[in-house]
Amino acid sequence: MNRIIQAFNRPNKSKILSIFFTAGYPQLQDTRRIIESLESAGADMIEIGIPFSDPVADGPTIQESSEIALSNGMTLKLLLEQLEGIRETVTIPLLLMGYLNPVIQYGMERFCETIAKIGIDGLILPDLPIEEYLHDYKSLFEKHHLSNILLVTPETSDERIRLIDEHTNGFIYAVSSSSTTGKTAGVSQQQTNYFQRLANYQLRNPHIIGFGISDRTSFEKATQYADGAIIGSAFIKQLKKHQNGDLETAIHEFIRALKN
Repeated sequence: MNRIIQAFNRPNKSKILSIFFTAGYPQLQDTRRIIESLESAGADMIEIGIPFSDPVADGPTIQESSEIALSNGMTLKLLLEQLEGIRETVTIPLLLMGYLNPVIQYGMERFCETIAKIGIDGLILPDLPIEEYLHDYKSLFEKHHLSNILLVTPETSDERIRLIDEHTNGFIYAVSSSSTTGKTAGVSQQQTNYFQRLANYQLRNPHIIGFGISDRTSFEKATQYADGAIIGSAFIKQLKKHQNGDLETAIHEFIRALKN
């Protein structure tokens, strides 16, 4: 059983707190210590963002972190080097989140083989259509025991949600609204209706909610209807606020405020 599935099948059945951050931010060499601090603070899963110069789903906070990471010198090759040996200290699920272009340039087969050896559990590539994944890459992902995390939005049709559920082998990423990351705060009634709609499907796979989850209140609201939630922009703001201070303590304070 892979680490993602194990996380959703823990005996205590607590909701999954997944944290997103951008690799190479705030400083180039911060990636590994942020991952290790997140696990020790109590995060259940980590999404490591691959910085990209032309993001389509990222709001200003994550865009800025990507720009800074790239200017710091972060590349996909360097990130993979930084992550070598990460499983010596980290046990929770680790995912890479980014865009298709850098992965294609690196070489999809080489990329999947490399991250599998490192101990990465899955990929989130928002601009990889499910049809292309099924036709070109599904067998490759399965060969290397990698989960491809597919996204649904409030506009996703019932038929497509069923298709995504059928071909998911980790969890479904439920985007909370039709906007970029960090743009909304709190949970609206419209979003609550959408969360209830997803819950009513009784999907085969767990689903967690991302975009607009920023604090304990919104986390608890979203996880009334889902198996977990993802926090990204709010965490990156915490890193920015404490980038010249004690980053480990700031991370522990952030997670403690969410999970208590």
